[in-house]
Amino acid sequence: MNHDDHESAASTTSPATVAHPAPVEIARDYYNSDDADTFYATVWGGEDLHLGIYESPTESIFDASRRTVERMASRCGRLGPGARVLDLGAGFGGTARYLARRFDCHVTALNLSEKENARCRRMNAEQGLADRIDVVDGSFQSLPFPDGGYDVVWSQDALLHSPNRRQALGEAVRVLAPGGELVFTDPMQADDCPAGVLGPILERIHLETLGSPGYYRQVADELGLREVSVEDQTPNLVRHYTRVLEVTAERQEELSRSISTAYLDHMKTGLRRWIEGGRRGHLAWAIFHFRKS
Repeated sequence: MNHDDHESAASTTSPATVAHPAPVEIARDYYNSDDADTFYATVWGGEDLHLGIYESPTESIFDASRRTVERMASRCGRLGPGARVLDLGAGFGGTARYLARRFDCHVTALNLSEKENARCRRMNAEQGLADRIDVVDGSFQSLPFPDGGYDVVWSQDALLHSPNRRQALGEAVRVLAPGGELVFTDPMQADDCPAGVLGPILERIHLETLGSPGYYRQVADELGLREVSVEDQTPNLVRHYTRVLEVTAERQEELSRSISTAYLDHMKTGLRRWIEGGRRGHLAWAIFHFRKS
């Protein structure tokens, strides 16, 4: 697929014409809110919205989050000049800009929040990367792209919001070229997580289930993907949410000038639940790398 094909496919899809399942709508409305947009732009460093890999407990969230991108990119042999990359749930586009700049590739940044996408487009232009990144408003449940158009499909901590993760992964596989690579992370429940213990976390994010390492491996195998590697990074799930909670508390007074108290209190409660679930061994986080035959 050439760049014109990307733009043509993207132009046929708009939030007004795409019907999203209820969990997708909930996530879209949440990330479109002023409170969420300001919180993530301020606390996460303005580029990334995913979990980080930490070298020290007090490291900046931005640096740790960017290390995750670098670690994932180091797994992908098909990244390079002219590579076609699809980022599912691209957020503010920090990953897309890193990949476009570092590897001189072309990135399609698909994301369901129009507010985040507007910020992404603005930052792409400010950093001179607008010609290498197409920002598409949409859901990864039904991708508006033809079969086999991408060398790499990438996603960070977004699949948990899917009401049908198998369908989302099937769509990712469909748009991958033969030999293409799927690399993603996702906050998950542990394979041996007892039934019923994640209720407070699931209630917080309006979901009935989370994926698990075993689930993603099984689905990938059923979809014809070959496992290249699965790198367990579970300890960093607790480190990341602990760091976000610390920064939120440290900057509470500043944040409260532009973010509602109700949002900040709800956020801190949610963070504590993730931390508790991780410490009890009920949660998992990993870098998955698969290749299409």
